[in-house]
Amino acid sequence: MKIRLIFIACLALLVAACQSTAAPASIPATSAAATSAADTSTPLPQSTVASQPTKVGATAAPATAAATTSAPAAFNIDLEPLVSGLERPTYLTDASDDSGRLFVTEQPGRIRIIQKGQLLDQPFLDITDRVSSDANERGLLSVAFSPHYKSNGQFFVYYVRQLDEAVTIARFTVSTNDPNVADPNSETILLTIDHPVGNHNGGQLQFGPDGDLYIGVGDGGGQGDQHGQFGNGQNLNVLLAKLLRLDVSAAQSYAIPPSNPFVNTQDVRPEIWAYGLRNPWRFSFDRVTHDLYIADVGQDTYEEVNVQPASSQGGENYGWRSMEGLHCYNPSSGCDQSGLVLPVAEYSHAYGGCSITGGYVYRGTQYPALNGLYFFADYCSGKIWSLQRDASGQWQMTERLDSGALITSFGEDQAGELYVVDQKGAIDRLVAR
Repeated sequence: MKIRLIFIACLALLVAACQSTAAPASIPATSAAATSAADTSTPLPQSTVASQPTKVGATAAPATAAATTSAPAAFNIDLEPLVSGLERPTYLTDASDDSGRLFVTEQPGRIRIIQKGQLLDQPFLDITDRVSSDANERGLLSVAFSPHYKSNGQFFVYYVRQLDEAVTIARFTVSTNDPNVADPNSETILLTIDHPVGNHNGGQLQFGPDGDLYIGVGDGGGQGDQHGQFGNGQNLNVLLAKLLRLDVSAAQSYAIPPSNPFVNTQDVRPEIWAYGLRNPWRFSFDRVTHDLYIADVGQDTYEEVNVQPASSQGGENYGWRSMEGLHCYNPSSGCDQSGLVLPVAEYSHAYGGCSITGGYVYRGTQYPALNGLYFFADYCSGKIWSLQRDASGQWQMTERLDSGALITSFGEDQAGELYVVDQKGAIDRLVAR
């Protein structure tokens, strides 16, 4: 398996570089060149889309259709520069506090503020003294502000710590005398997860419509979910390769929401909301429908998008390591798909790219043509796609832009407008032309 370790000077890469022995310093990395158990079937067209997020029975199969685009695009998207000068930015969000500020995490361990279109010099938070960012997928990976931030000043961060390289979820508070500065000494560590290898750290925090904190954790790294007899993806006694759901409203630690699917289930961690994920690199809730979109980084061949409907009670099994996208991975053929929830869309590395970066469903007001479109990208190729369900229920995936950016994340402001985070140090607005 190849770990992408090209330094910042080599960041202007071609797609071929993503699959070479020297790969970019990526956050949402996918391994390359499997030595065994890989899907050896003929690559599909650039995208494969399914009619529904399908739970497969023993004799059922997802409805799929090969497609490179949907209907001809009635618009073009573009990236409009906002700020530059960031150091390896990983995520962007807002505090929903009516301030108009945007908050950007930098991989070494800082949170920066964009205010009135300007990047402020002073960090909002600097915890570089406790963050491990030496491996290409470690560091400060995201931040989520409490739904009650205006009154409690609390926010939560996801980072890999220097002490033991464990995944760490921690709460901080803003300082009492300056809304643009947080108190680095206010840290309360809520959860740590041992992480055996430097890649596949996951990294997403997101508050759901229910007010609970959702956390996307990778499978522990290495190749092919190599941990234990069956890997971490299907092991319900570990928190790796999972989507977690926590109640963080208490003053200390966290509580298990009583409606979590595995509460009081023997030998199953009650924090788990869904499982069978390899490296969920960015997930988000549609702020109108409350559906959950999960972009999961593939192994060697396929990248995938999963959609969990708002009506879900949790407990979905997204298939890793049995499946990579819509295809058997381990075993490479004849895998048991009973009870699995298959992705609504995938794309093949054979058509460029190496690692999916999930985004958001557009719900802003500036560009009505984008309403209801889910945007996502590939880190290596810089391509951006949209995804939506048409009137017949089919998911349609359309390539919208070849950006040339190293897209580590998308971001959403309080008004629902979207942004693109470029690892080379820039933040761009996503606009329609």
